[in-house]
Amino acid sequence: MNDTGRPQDFPLSNPRADRVRDVAKLAGRPARLKRGQFLAEGPQAVREALKLHRQRLADGAPGLVTEVFASVACLDRFPEFEELSEGTNARLATDEVLAAMADTVNPQGIIAVCRFLDATLEEVLDAGPRLIAVLCQVRDPGNAGTVLRAADSAGADAVVLTGSSVDIYNPKAVRSTAGSLFHLPVVLGADVNDVAAACRARGIGILAADGYGSLNLDALQDENARRRLTGDGAPSEYDLENPTAWLFGNEAQGLSPEELDLADHRVAVPVYGAAESLNLGTAATVCLYASARSQHLPAALTA
Repeated sequence: MNDTGRPQDFPLSNPRADRVRDVAKLAGRPARLKRGQFLAEGPQAVREALKLHRQRLADGAPGLVTEVFASVACLDRFPEFEELSEGTNARLATDEVLAAMADTVNPQGIIAVCRFLDATLEEVLDAGPRLIAVLCQVRDPGNAGTVLRAADSAGADAVVLTGSSVDIYNPKAVRSTAGSLFHLPVVLGADVNDVAAACRARGIGILAADGYGSLNLDALQDENARRRLTGDGAPSEYDLENPTAWLFGNEAQGLSPEELDLADHRVAVPVYGAAESLNLGTAATVCLYASARSQHLPAALTA
């Protein structure tokens, strides 16, 4: 760091330098798997990565971010990065260098090299989760990132991706999470049968998002709310207040028959207009918020 707090006086300027090429390789899966590292690009993602990095260090755990590369313009616009980057190998870089490193055509002035942050299914379940999103054979990185962001927004405790799903460390997936990747545990490469069995053993209900499901999500929410607000003790078909794992399927085929059979109930999001169906990200958001709303219903309304 120099006297101004900037990482160095002279920015990294050669886009063909070995270190630049080395960082750029992390856009590809082979390099990520070999090194256990991935790229976070843009102010939002890097900011959240650095916050988690500092929290981990404060907790006595290994850090997350190994390197940060930023342009002078980015640091002028977001001066907080100078403090957040302390303790990492932070370097100034020209726009040309950042473009050579980044997966995007127009990088946003800052890139961080991060270590993998996979969680295990046991760690997630041992923490007593109330809401989990399980992505089954979700192949598109943008869709996976969108669902992860929705799960974070809904206050979910974890996201689980099956072994046939996309690599969440794909640069497009990381960007699509808008920093949410650094907010909640993510389990990768899970077997959906193991996930279902482990959830059921811990009393976590399993719901499958299915356009042809026998339960209507709106009707289920209405029944849950009526029963709780009136004090009616009659059981509903499924209490959305309960700890729940939602299964979300492939973008084109949805959940397979085998995956559907793992669920306690198949739940359809009603479509009131002429659209054939909802896309994955929208359907997942609606389902996760239905559970979140029931789980967060103010106690005063149920007294």
